[in-house]
Amino acid sequence: MYPDVSVIIAAYNAEHTIGRAIRSALDQDGVSVEVIVVDDKSSDGTTAVARSFSQPNIKVLQLAKNAGPGHARNVAVDAARGRWIAVLDADDEMSPDRLSTMLKRAENAGAVIAVDNIGVIDNGNGKSYQMFPTSRLEELGKITLPMFIASNLVFGSTFNYGYMKPVFRRDFVQDSHLRYDENLRIGEDYLFLASMLASGGECIVEPAAGYSYHVHAGSISRTLKHHHVSSMIEADALFLSRFQFDSQAKSAQARRTRNLEEVRNFLILVDHIKRGSVHNIVKMAFDDPAAFRFLYMPIGVRIKRLIPSFMSRNPFPKHGRTKQQSGV
Repeated sequence: MYPDVSVIIAAYNAEHTIGRAIRSALDQDGVSVEVIVVDDKSSDGTTAVARSFSQPNIKVLQLAKNAGPGHARNVAVDAARGRWIAVLDADDEMSPDRLSTMLKRAENAGAVIAVDNIGVIDNGNGKSYQMFPTSRLEELGKITLPMFIASNLVFGSTFNYGYMKPVFRRDFVQDSHLRYDENLRIGEDYLFLASMLASGGECIVEPAAGYSYHVHAGSISRTLKHHHVSSMIEADALFLSRFQFDSQAKSAQARRTRNLEEVRNFLILVDHIKRGSVHNIVKMAFDDPAAFRFLYMPIGVRIKRLIPSFMSRNPFPKHGRTKQQSGV
């Protein structure tokens, strides 16, 4: 007999958190589950911790080489037997009633995808909060493709629905021939859910926060590199060529593409600042001055600290200054 839900966990060097994630998946009330852990060639004890669980409804697969989260999730999806599949990150966890609540809401609505609110836990200061106001999600009801694309702007101030971890019908994904993009190391979750929506999948929203998202030390400016964003731009181009879009989705995608281009150039600018490359900084000021605006958002605060010492050593010529640089 097949389980109601296959909980898939792609893991890499997660020995300190994988046990918590697995326990939260095994402790689900009201639904039958199987847990599939795919270790993406960790160098720590991730596999050992996962295999320490003796329950018969857990399967642990260890990849022969590190291939990224997209490949690990595809392996997990291929191994899944549940009617539904739930995505869980190796450093996160779920409340015991999460899956039963989401399946009930999705099946009552006839939807093939369900997402829910997120409880954010800051491991640095111990504080926790909900990512989205409950009232906003109650009013939202469903997430459409244009809405989902529009919310996914890097360094954006809008509500980003890309953080939501979906529960989706396995047969829908199989019949639609959908796969995670294995070329992406960052952004593969966004593209997979966007592809489900573009394939006609209806996505219902559960306003309650059943998923706990753990925030660790460090910022996206430290982990996100310009080659990651270049890969996202390329993946989005393939996404556009594969599916048909209405005018709202096309407009949202145009804004997202421009956002990714600006972010990529901002990250290139950060590299130039760190290297003290005056010529390249001035050139970028003319080629894409919009990239400089991220220096005046919270994400750029750490980078801005590099500028005074850099400027004292390498002052810009007067004709090379821009409004973005002067703060006008």
